[in-house]
Amino acid sequence: MEFKFKVQQYQTLAADAVADVFEGQPKVDGQQFVRDLGAGFYNKKGQAFIGNFDGLDVDASDGYKNAPLTMGSDVLLDNIKKVQDRNGIERSGKLSHSLGACELDVEMETGTGKTYVYTETIFELNKRYGWSKFIIVVPSVAIREGVAKSLAITERHFADRYGKRIWWFVYNSSRLNELDAFASRSDISVMVINMQAFNAFDESKSKEGRGGDKTARIMFSERDDFGSRRPIDVLAATNPILILDEPQKMGKRNSATRKAMQQFCPLFSLNYSATHAEHHNEVYALDALDAYNMRLVKRIEVKGFEVRGMRGTDGYLCLQEIKVSKAAPVARIEFKKLMANGGVKKDIGSFNEGDDIYVASGELEAYRNDFVVSEIRADQDGALGYVRFRNGEELRCGEVVGDSAGEDIRRVQIRETIKSHLQKEEQLFSRGIKCLSLFFIDEVKKYREYSVDDGEELTVGYGKVFEEEYAAAVAERLGSPRIGDDAPGSYASYLKQFEPSQVHKGYFSIDKKGHAINSTTKRGSEDSDDESAYDLILKNKERLLSFEEPTRFIFSHSALREGWDNPNVFQICTLKESGSETSRRQEVGRGMRLCVNQEGDRQDVGALGEDMVQKVNLLTVIASESYSSFVNDLQKDIRAELRERPKKVTKEFLRDFHFVGSGGVKLELDGEQAELVHNVLVKLEYVGLDGGVTDKFKTEGIRRDALEALPVAARTVIEQKLPLIETALTSVFDSSALDDMVSNGLEAKVLSNPLNENFGKREFQELWNKINFKQAYTVHFDDDELQRKAVDNIDRNLMVSKVTYRIVTGEQAEEGSAEQLDSKSHFEMRHTETHNLSDVSPIHVKYDLVGEVARRAKITRRSAARILSEMSPVKFALFKENPEEFIAKVGDAIVDEKATMIVEHISYNRLEERYDAAIFTETMPESMARAYRSKKNVQDYVFPDGTAVKSVERRFAEDLDAADEVVVYAKLPRSFQIPTPVGNYAPDWAIAFKRESVNHVFFVAETKGSMNTLDLRPIEQAKIACAKKLFNELCDAEVTYDAVDSYAALLERVMS
Repeated sequence: MEFKFKVQQYQTLAADAVADVFEGQPKVDGQQFVRDLGAGFYNKKGQAFIGNFDGLDVDASDGYKNAPLTMGSDVLLDNIKKVQDRNGIERSGKLSHSLGACELDVEMETGTGKTYVYTETIFELNKRYGWSKFIIVVPSVAIREGVAKSLAITERHFADRYGKRIWWFVYNSSRLNELDAFASRSDISVMVINMQAFNAFDESKSKEGRGGDKTARIMFSERDDFGSRRPIDVLAATNPILILDEPQKMGKRNSATRKAMQQFCPLFSLNYSATHAEHHNEVYALDALDAYNMRLVKRIEVKGFEVRGMRGTDGYLCLQEIKVSKAAPVARIEFKKLMANGGVKKDIGSFNEGDDIYVASGELEAYRNDFVVSEIRADQDGALGYVRFRNGEELRCGEVVGDSAGEDIRRVQIRETIKSHLQKEEQLFSRGIKCLSLFFIDEVKKYREYSVDDGEELTVGYGKVFEEEYAAAVAERLGSPRIGDDAPGSYASYLKQFEPSQVHKGYFSIDKKGHAINSTTKRGSEDSDDESAYDLILKNKERLLSFEEPTRFIFSHSALREGWDNPNVFQICTLKESGSETSRRQEVGRGMRLCVNQEGDRQDVGALGEDMVQKVNLLTVIASESYSSFVNDLQKDIRAELRERPKKVTKEFLRDFHFVGSGGVKLELDGEQAELVHNVLVKLEYVGLDGGVTDKFKTEGIRRDALEALPVAARTVIEQKLPLIETALTSVFDSSALDDMVSNGLEAKVLSNPLNENFGKREFQELWNKINFKQAYTVHFDDDELQRKAVDNIDRNLMVSKVTYRIVTGEQAEEGSAEQLDSKSHFEMRHTETHNLSDVSPIHVKYDLVGEVARRAKITRRSAARILSEMSPVKFALFKENPEEFIAKVGDAIVDEKATMIVEHISYNRLEERYDAAIFTETMPESMARAYRSKKNVQDYVFPDGTAVKSVERRFAEDLDAADEVVVYAKLPRSFQIPTPVGNYAPDWAIAFKRESVNHVFFVAETKGSMNTLDLRPIEQAKIACAKKLFNELCDAEVTYDAVDSYAALLERVMS
């Protein structure tokens, strides 16, 4: 089959955005210059080269270069601003020109045809201005090979559109004669080069034989076999236009790569990426949301896995990465952690030398054996970094140990991938669309091994599991009555056509024996530079899309991820722990392109229609983590890389926009003024009905004569606030308008919550002095009674979790917005299903069971031993199912029974020490998201628990502020605590009422969502009961304590 291409408006707009920047530049076809042929006689006959030079005499001195720009910087910048206004992009304040006359950024979402766009741009620049010399710079071998493939398969398409072809080649330091051809040709000439071929530029190494990378050194060396010339000089003489593909991977502004690119003497440079790290003069933007909403990429569905009832007996560890900086290296390690409820979850922490996994895990027994970090070694000379523990254990980057449930989960991932594939394939088959699934693995040996005797290829691990699961899934599907008969050409006959061993294949790097090996990466890179592996992937790209090719499931090394951009990948499964080194966007990026059918036609809106395009083009990601974790990280990744949308001028925008001018005068509009000004701006056509700033304002600003026809009141407001209004409108498209502000009212405020004048009120000081003392307690109860009640509770109620997994499936909403991504609501969960996970690994960890229970329940070892020995054997056997949860739940059951017994036996004593007022301001809130601006609180803001609008505490605070009978109140800080035998307790509120309006003037309150005792745990009930006893015993009759669920309940209590 052959890919077909068609002209698409968004791609043409991107090409026009670049070409229009140079409007006014005269067209010069083939500007000639005299080439340097080198010292002495330059004989190229001995050089091997690939390429058709059409009989061109490269020994002739005639050369062709790009004609220089005739326009000045001011004109260029003005043109850029015009293009930016047209495309809804914030205006540039200055020209970026560190790589030629200007640096233009084009943002193109992955999968939308970035290479096609800059190829079209090359043709447009040649057509309009005559420029013909271009160098495409790429950061890796994978991208270089992809670009070369794209130039090859689009050659006929562009020849039909423009009536000419590009002459292009991939730079190879052993074929320097191609550089002479590049400089001497008059047609469009393009060189593709990866940055490693030139990024070792150093003036001190410009002679052959000096230090530096051999291949990169050739570019800057005077070479005898090249007429004593430097290759870089031959290229620089043509003043090429540089096209940077993925510039964010080429280093920062002062990197060796950037410095080396300056030696090309570029006319100007163009940057193409979905994720620009540094921004220059952006002229076109098509980000992830644009592409999704325009139906230019696939819709994403995610299947995540949540393991429940996880045990902590296996000593699970995974070294995610080693962070290197000027300080000592830090290891990010995933481990299992004991939660307060006795459950176990996976967590990721940063560890320095000397840190103890046992402590970080909440003292899980599996890590007790000296898992103290003794050495952290970063990647070095191609070898993976590692962490060594004091017990001698060693863990390398990406390595997992103690993963008892991991093998089962990988099987489930493979099973779900096959299930999704077959479901989708049945629908796609009738449309002539080949369905592919892609597995990324971290080690070849988990899929393939070789016989020691004869080197025969053996399918092992994931490959064997795949064949088992595939055979079972196909058998089940063929047994379904709706699958139909197996007539020739039917989907049933297609399923029966190939054996399980035929439908999967591995694409890996190959060693000298022809054996598959792990792909290696260089430090600081996530991608392999193995040319042979990418050649294999690209060579089979079209064949994989044919129904005649049996391969439908592909296993590849994760380091080769960048090479896979096959449009018919519908499932992606990563059979490894998701580390922080790979963003979730990268994981899905290889499957985002719209698919093609057997004729090579892209299945886009034009082919399928608006409603069907993303039903057919649905990418399913089978994640190696929970649904919520993957989806939240993916949305976070997408949001972080979104361009800023143009602001809309609304009355709310005008009301909230204010700043302090240089004279210290605050300029702002109140709500009424903002509405008036907004209406006038729309009427005068300075603001459109859609909220956008019009070209009329951009060109002339607010004309004073236009204000004369306005009513006096409106004219007066606008004239008084004119600097503010003009600055507000200008800031929408030009952020430099804010540069002269002393302070911008839209900026986040510094978080502070000091005590205010309410704290000094007589009523609160009187209340505070009655309650701010510290206390101690004594308690006595019967051990035998506690033991009997605890055993009875345990025998009736004890259950521990079995290991299960839950599959959660969800997909993107039909339309996307930045607000959805901010609120993590761009994905919608569709359904869940739960299954048992066979985890029969034996427990090798030794537990001090009696000691652990005694410690958790705060009882003696003797009491713990009696309880454990008297509980039923059936319940005691649950210890083997899940030791940590057993210990936690037995301990909690004892504490619950203890809680019900202590209230009648506890007594409190007042201490001399008191709480200081400073406890109110000891800790500052991390954000203002939940802040409620109060009137009667002793601090300016109340930070209620729960969501800001719906929580019990938020409504309670609002009611306190509104109540006439309330004088002052305090949201008590967490550090104001009452000690109890079942844990310290912090009441929520201290409230002072007007004396003449209630019977209980001073009140200390606890707010609960429900006052039904059945909804409160015994521990909570005990804490509340202890607090009541304390205030009854130690405070005078004027201070009352109780738990309430609303202000109405409180009022009823103080009036009684």
